[in-house]
Amino acid sequence: MTGRAGAAALDAADPLAPFRERFVLGDEPRLYLDGNSLGRLPLATRARLAAAVGEWGERLVTGWHEWIELPRRVGDRLARGVLGAGEGEVLVADSTTVDLYKLCGALVAMRDGALLVPRDEFPTDRYVLQALAEQHGRELRLLDADPVDGPGVDDVEAALAGGDVALLVLSHVNYRSGALADLPAITALARRRGVPVLWDLCHSAGVVPVDLRAHGVELAVGCTYKYLNAGPGAPAFLYVARELQPRLRSPIAGWFAQRDQFAMGHPHVPADGVDRFLAGTPPILLLAAVDESAALVAEAGVEAAREKSIALTELVVELHDAWLEPLGFTLGTPRDPARRGSHVSLRHPDAWRICRALIERADVVPDFRAPDSIRLGVPPLYTRFVDVWDALDRLRALVSAGEHELVRRDSSRVT
Repeated sequence: MTGRAGAAALDAADPLAPFRERFVLGDEPRLYLDGNSLGRLPLATRARLAAAVGEWGERLVTGWHEWIELPRRVGDRLARGVLGAGEGEVLVADSTTVDLYKLCGALVAMRDGALLVPRDEFPTDRYVLQALAEQHGRELRLLDADPVDGPGVDDVEAALAGGDVALLVLSHVNYRSGALADLPAITALARRRGVPVLWDLCHSAGVVPVDLRAHGVELAVGCTYKYLNAGPGAPAFLYVARELQPRLRSPIAGWFAQRDQFAMGHPHVPADGVDRFLAGTPPILLLAAVDESAALVAEAGVEAAREKSIALTELVVELHDAWLEPLGFTLGTPRDPARRGSHVSLRHPDAWRICRALIERADVVPDFRAPDSIRLGVPPLYTRFVDVWDALDRLRALVSAGEHELVRRDSSRVT
């Protein structure tokens, strides 16, 4: 088993280690393993935001001559450096929920059939499809799959066999288990069946190569505040393959999506290209944060990030097996490193209290997902191997001593 000296040796040999110093790290000895929910603040982003505020103060409304193109310019940076997409295929605007509604609503308006989503999909994705199904009189069909491994190619093939599906929505990495779906194979299968698939990249963008163009993906959405480190409430991105753009019309007809925006005319005529999926005025300060953070991730390289995240999650699994399994834990994430993203789910009947005790008594910050999962996120740009070793050591000591039993069972709104 890897000892702490072995973990330190891995850090010494880590080519991504210098990136850690480019983030705000003011919380030691606290160990932060929740970057899968909210990434750390890059130092460059803090400086960029200060500059953007200064620009607002100096330029006032005249700044819009440059700001107005930011949703597409920042989208192009994400496309090139993170998503493997082409120029003019990615926008950064609105929240994941709004972007999901825009793309799904556009598809539902032009296709008959049921809406398909995994039963264990992230709630927003299910809720958006439920609302669209109710609005359009469609069936919402829930795809059942193994709770750890998630939907595989066989599961999707069986669900599509009836031939009456209008749209499939699927996460690349499951929010609870961390299971990584086979994006290339499922996309190819869905295209053979003539069914559009929209990929939710919230838990993979920045740590798992997605190569949207190479794999024939037509639609995708994702957030920027997890592994892309753009900050709480940072706007999401949407991707629409260039070939599909002229056929789709957003159900939210905002003025930023109007072809001749400042003519202020009637009626609404969708803009050309991906701009037709804009809506209202974009958040310029937050777009500056996304731009800076995306540049940092692109500099490190998603392939290098993936290699390190596999090594980090392998260490979590190894220490789970040696230390935590005897204490009643089970692994809630696939054992095959090729089948998981950059977080590991540890399951325990008393997971809620253990999670709270870790934060309050052991200075380790994970998060909890119902009913029984503690998620340990290991973003590779700032997580060290000794951070993983120390966190699992503290977790082992806490549960062995029964300290979690001193925590109240009632929960807060944020978990």
